[in-house]
Amino acid sequence: MKRLLPSLRAKKRYLAFELISEAPVSRSDLIKEVMYTASSLLGDITTSECDIKVLGFEDSKGIIQCSHTKVKETRASLATLTRINGKRATLHILGISGTVKRATEKFLQNRTTFESEINIKSKTAEE
Repeated sequence: MKRLLPSLRAKKRYLAFELISEAPVSRSDLIKEVMYTASSLLGDITTSECDIKVLGFEDSKGIIQCSHTKVKETRASLATLTRINGKRATLHILGISGTVKRATEKFLQNRTTFESEINIKSKTAEE
């Protein structure tokens, strides 16, 4: 079977994200919850048009692929994620890119976690 020309392929965007949660989360649990929240907010048809895929996830950071025309809908569905396995969690979008390489270089390398910033602010407020 012959490959499609680049001009005929569907364009994609890559969302670099950070997961902030109370407990460690596995990749499979994250995928289930992302698809559930997208389906419940957008419906099945729009969710399939978004073409959401979790490409990579480790150390609470990862990349999600989506259609270039449905970035707003994808971001909205990810914002509604509040729990994974009954534990509170949220996805923080670090940035959007047109390639996986650029998303990784720009948003995921040498990035401090937001959870540590929250802990530092709460400790200084207590003192």
